[in-house]
Amino acid sequence: MTERKPPGVSVESFVDRQIREAADRGEFEKLPGYGKPLASIDAPYDELWWIKGKLHREGFSPLPPSLALRKEAEDAREAALAAPSERRAREILAVVNEKIGAALRRPPQGPPLGLTEFDVEAVLAERRGSRTS
Repeated sequence: MTERKPPGVSVESFVDRQIREAADRGEFEKLPGYGKPLASIDAPYDELWWIKGKLHREGFSPLPPSLALRKEAEDAREAALAAPSERRAREILAVVNEKIGAALRRPPQGPPLGLTEFDVEAVLAERRGSRTS
């Protein structure tokens, strides 16, 4: 938008005209996400939406590291139980066990960890039992 608003033209009509002309040229169709619904259109309003979005994009967690690891371990267990194969379940559990082991050797900040490494064979036995039921 390098064009200046001419004198005597309201700001609203000037901006509306530029938007209409850009739409006629198809410039909005080149934008990422064109034609897709807004991700948070139905979410309740949150005053801190932009802070939470920035933290998420930067890879930060709103939880202390110990609680984030607990949540990750819980999610990993559920993913292992739902994994398509035992090999994939073992891989999931191995990754989270490695993180838990590192946290046990050097405890993270926050509340006590309260975790032990998963017994892979016990989780796989539970997985097999839930699949036969």
